[in-house]
Amino acid sequence: MGIGGGIALIVIGAILAFGVRDSIDAIDLTMIGYICIGAGVLALILALVINAQRSNTTHRQVVDQRTVGTVQAAPAPQATTPAVQAPAAPVQQTPVQPVQQTPPQTPPPSGY
Repeated sequence: MGIGGGIALIVIGAILAFGVRDSIDAIDLTMIGYICIGAGVLALILALVINAQRSNTTHRQVVDQRTVGTVQAAPAPQATTPAVQAPAAPVQQTPVQPVQQTPPQTPPPSGY
């Protein structure tokens, strides 16, 4: 139920509580109207609280990177202030050498 559902319950409850003067045996429409108003107010408050929490969340995007080449050990952490940090050094990549394949050698046919 959201904000619209809470408002709808408040409106329906107000109509039943203040606008309907008919009576049905064993059913008090005024009390049902008040109950609908209370449920609508509660639903409206809960919807607003949940929407406020949803807007305060932060989202992170994780990007995985794959590097090709040799693995280098990470340098030891240095005692620097967090505001001043040196930029990270680029990763040195080793070019890949193509593999030359020779065709399989078959013995010459015999019997000729």
